[in-house]
Amino acid sequence: MVCPNRYDWKRLEQFATAIFVRAGVSTRDAETVARSLVHADLRGVHSHGLARMPVYVERISGGLIDFSKAPVILRKAGATAVVDGMNHLGAVVGEAALQTAIEIAGKNGTAIVGVRCSNHFGACSYYAEQAIQKGMILFVMSNAPQTMAPTGGIRPFFGSNPIAAGIPAGSAPPFLLDMATTVAARGKIALARKKGEAIPKGWAIDERGRDTTDPAEALRGALLPIGGAKGYGIAMFVDILCGLLAGAGYGPGVHSLYDNDEHPQNVGHFFWALQIESFMPLPLFQQRMDQYIQQIKAEPKAEGREEILIPGEWEWRTAKERQVSGVPLPDTVVCELAALGSTWGVELEDARIQ
Repeated sequence: MVCPNRYDWKRLEQFATAIFVRAGVSTRDAETVARSLVHADLRGVHSHGLARMPVYVERISGGLIDFSKAPVILRKAGATAVVDGMNHLGAVVGEAALQTAIEIAGKNGTAIVGVRCSNHFGACSYYAEQAIQKGMILFVMSNAPQTMAPTGGIRPFFGSNPIAAGIPAGSAPPFLLDMATTVAARGKIALARKKGEAIPKGWAIDERGRDTTDPAEALRGALLPIGGAKGYGIAMFVDILCGLLAGAGYGPGVHSLYDNDEHPQNVGHFFWALQIESFMPLPLFQQRMDQYIQQIKAEPKAEGREEILIPGEWEWRTAKERQVSGVPLPDTVVCELAALGSTWGVELEDARIQ
């Protein structure tokens, strides 16, 4: 039986690209943003997928994103660079920073690139996966609008401030850790609100600092950091690198993607690339990674567990399966995308698998 809301991933990219182009974005940049969004849906991370597209288009239409100027390298010194995103679409800025990091690391063995004046750039895994395909290790992080309270506080100060690490293997799936520094990403809570679902206890607090399972209360309150004060410390570290060091907004200076029709976001990102060939031949490293992963998987398993997975493996498998069988989209996302397509004269039904 075919799922009624299952869509061909390539046609979803075409659908998203067509809308961005009609909104005025160049075809090349539109394709980049579309790929980044569908990448998340393929991996089962719907909070960072096409569910974000309506607000992207809304901010484009409101003049809050400037796609008339390409991102520029402000300075380059040794193995470091600073990229000004020029308030372009976040995925376009992130792609420019990634390519800069890969180029520098190819010459120097490593590269660190700070990014300022950007916007929401999608899932960090989108960039880590590309670096993996180039035989490189990538650490990538981003700050974000206020959602997390510092430990001991009740008012949001930090964003969910995600951090990711991608490391290639050989025949085994790559190591790809992509995580928010909050217990859950804000996008997951927003998606739960759209679907009318409760959230687990321990994800967030309400405006008075009390635990809540109501996503609406959580969005008015604050998200909780992973591991208590440890997650708070990691979120602050990310904000220092992406905000203060890169010259972007930080803390309250990173403006919201939603409910904000006045200010550009001024998000900051941070890319650190390592060329494996600077340490050892890539095939040898990949062989060692395969052996390492096999050892982990051979460890004794907990009762009821059939397999030990490595970070990112479930998402990797999900993407492989969905490239063949199609991407299932939540009903709420389908309704929003269909309405958006109707506004811009692009038919979502063309992407549905019959």
